[in-house]
Amino acid sequence: MRSILPLIGLAALIGLAGCASMGDNAPQAKLLDANTLETGLPPTQAQWPSEHWWERYGDPQLDKLIDTALRDSPSLRIAEARVRQAQGISNIAEAATLPGGGINASFSRELFSSTDFIPPPWAGNYDWRNSLTANVSYDLDLWGRNRSALAAAVAETRVAEAESQMARLGLENRIVRAYLQLALRYTLKDSLEEMLKNRQRALDITRRKQAAGLATEVEISQLEAAIPRLQTQIEQHAEAITLLCHQLSALIGQGPVAGEDIKRPTLSLADDDWLRLPTNVPADLIGHRPDVAAQRWGAEAAAHDIDVAKAAFYPNINLMAFIGFQAVGLSHFINNDSAVRGIGPAISLPIFDGARLRGNLAAHTAGYDIAVESYNQTVLHALENVAGALASAQSAQQQKRLSDSGVVAAKRAHDLARKGHAAGLTDFLVVLSSEVDLIQQQDMQAAVMAYRLQSYADLMLALGGGWSGALPPQEQQP
Repeated sequence: MRSILPLIGLAALIGLAGCASMGDNAPQAKLLDANTLETGLPPTQAQWPSEHWWERYGDPQLDKLIDTALRDSPSLRIAEARVRQAQGISNIAEAATLPGGGINASFSRELFSSTDFIPPPWAGNYDWRNSLTANVSYDLDLWGRNRSALAAAVAETRVAEAESQMARLGLENRIVRAYLQLALRYTLKDSLEEMLKNRQRALDITRRKQAAGLATEVEISQLEAAIPRLQTQIEQHAEAITLLCHQLSALIGQGPVAGEDIKRPTLSLADDDWLRLPTNVPADLIGHRPDVAAQRWGAEAAAHDIDVAKAAFYPNINLMAFIGFQAVGLSHFINNDSAVRGIGPAISLPIFDGARLRGNLAAHTAGYDIAVESYNQTVLHALENVAGALASAQSAQQQKRLSDSGVVAAKRAHDLARKGHAAGLTDFLVVLSSEVDLIQQQDMQAAVMAYRLQSYADLMLALGGGWSGALPPQEQQP
């Protein structure tokens, strides 16, 4: 071993003398420090979302749907397979940092030349040529190429893990959105059915009044004309309910028949504590938003790719050794006289490959700049999401108070109109008008409630949905 160390040192010096110039290929992009941004977010004290944030709705059926989706959804299985694929690639990169080797064996019956180096009695005759050797090789990785490639592969695995969580959060949010729409459709359908009952009841009363000479045919025609329209709207909502159930069954990875088992939602969101944000949102966002973490890991992988490209400019030295047996004929194959062994370096010098290596480095440097700017863009977008989701949630709370007041006022006006009509003091058209206004106010109240529930889901999504995956190390300029 000592005898070959001078050869390795000499080869390294020759390689350093002859390696190609890297040129001017320094990265230009820098990672954005989110703490330097003016966010305008309130400095409140609150916890980050829990991983099961949807349980705050208090609907066991919703919990079951999301649990089923997380288990059976094809989209999540695809994302999980991509994680395993990235892990496999990382294992390949790790293998390059370890010693490698194998056993080679060859046995062939040949006619040996009488004018070659094979001596008699084999010269000019048939016999066996045999070889059995064990080989070991180790890349000294003096410039860290294999180690950088492994670090890049590990970072890509982290990207796949974060993207898998992004797929999970997206699926959870889509299920919640569809479920909230289902609840809204049920409420709107109830409102129309109540209006239809009132119209049918008013029609019966008006017909009796007409028989007594107290109502006109115009009043009866107005009531009769409204009934088919209301029945059509009720059927439209029933169709929407069926379609939403089918959509939910597809989201959870089940067939349409599973939608028949979905009952009416029982959602609630009692308090407003969720409107408060955790402290230091910009600094901690990377640890709770999988899309931000994925982009940051992507920049980390790109930085290691630059290190790999730089290492290619230097000589690659592998240490190789073998031991075994070689012989002509089988009679003396496995014995000391047939033993062979050897050890030595294998050296690759990138002397005349400078243009290609500089192009490769330039490409990876540009890739790093793209990854960094993508991360910066994602951070800005994430902060925009948080600020927008919080603003929408606060607005939803105010809209709820206003719509509640509107329903109270509309109910009072409708009650007064009915009493006035019963006493003969108010025209029946006034009753119909007040009823329409009440239904519209109730529909608005239902829509605002759905919007409030959805704004909670959007805020939880903006904050990362309780993810706590691996974070990349502090950035170092490649």
